[in-house]
Amino acid sequence: MAGNGGRLGPRTDRDTELGAAVARAQDGDEEAFAVVYRLVQPLLLGYVRGLVGDDAEDVTSEAWLEIARDLGRFRGDGPGFRGWAATIARHRALDHLRRQDTRPRARPLDAELLELPGTEDTADRALEALATERALTLIASLPPDQAEAVLLRVVVGLDGVSAARVLGKRAGAVRTAAHRGLKRLARLLS
Repeated sequence: MAGNGGRLGPRTDRDTELGAAVARAQDGDEEAFAVVYRLVQPLLLGYVRGLVGDDAEDVTSEAWLEIARDLGRFRGDGPGFRGWAATIARHRALDHLRRQDTRPRARPLDAELLELPGTEDTADRALEALATERALTLIASLPPDQAEAVLLRVVVGLDGVSAARVLGKRAGAVRTAAHRGLKRLARLLS
């Protein structure tokens, strides 16, 4: 999953790369926007899939249209951009669910949607994929508030304050929900 030091590499390296790419994309650099998309899309798609299930690609595409349209208004760094993009994706997901007249609920996520190309050993990647698939299935079994907090904190890699902004809640409430969710996951795994 996308935590610090995980498969995606140290979060600070990715955040530095993301922040620089966002700045260049705001100046009209199309290749930089492609870098932004490559770094953020798997995270957003995983998060949105946890909210809307099979419609995640459509909803995430709508979010990217809004992100591209409003990119010039964004102010911040790499982690700030991830939070801003997650907020937009969440709003599009909630709009989608309202149109369907259903409540948001966590659903199983596809592990391959969260993978980025890497240099890892194939056997290690296969074992990690199995573990990731199981973890995502377990996350989907959590209460919705805990599942969404865990998705934002672990999959998208947001800190408590940023995840709270996305959810429109207090940071303490999000940290508590994520903590309870992770604790419940630990119990399920043991």
